[in-house]
Amino acid sequence: MAKSPDEMAAAMIANMKEKTGKTLEQWVAIAKKSGEEKHGAIVKHLKADHGITHGFANLVAHKTLRSDAGSKAAGGTDLVAAQYSGPKAELKPIYDAVIKAVIGFGKDIEISPKKSYVSLRRTKQFALVQPSTKTRVDLGINLTDVPAKGRLEKSGSFNAMVSHRVRLENPGDVDKDVKAWLKKAYSQS
Repeated sequence: MAKSPDEMAAAMIANMKEKTGKTLEQWVAIAKKSGEEKHGAIVKHLKADHGITHGFANLVAHKTLRSDAGSKAAGGTDLVAAQYSGPKAELKPIYDAVIKAVIGFGKDIEISPKKSYVSLRRTKQFALVQPSTKTRVDLGINLTDVPAKGRLEKSGSFNAMVSHRVRLENPGDVDKDVKAWLKKAYSQS
């Protein structure tokens, strides 16, 4: 059974010293000392200069910048909790279903909350999850050479950072078709 992102991160943190020779706190100190301020630059520095794997470097970068779903953003705001609060609170199970679907694709997935959406990345963004209305989450997916058809719409004015959009109104909408589109986008990223 797939683990939640929080469980995966906790397992990585628990094994970090054994696998990398340093604790999370030590790696965060190294990342801060590097002077890098962007996620990708921190990951690149840790991999190139310290030889740690992408998964651990990605986790350290998130914790350094406090940009992962389990950390607070600048000002103490949990970005995912803020997105799914108030009238959009009932949409959180849809978000959870999308995250549960993608975490099984590989250990190189980066879940990067922003103010109004969550970016899903590998080497580049392959999807995003956005609570667009009180009753709908929009799933943006980057798919090359896949025509829009049925539920898989062209992104249009929704978001220029993705090629397609799927409208999700309940967790069951994250079905085998949605999972297949996400998997293909992940494979292309």
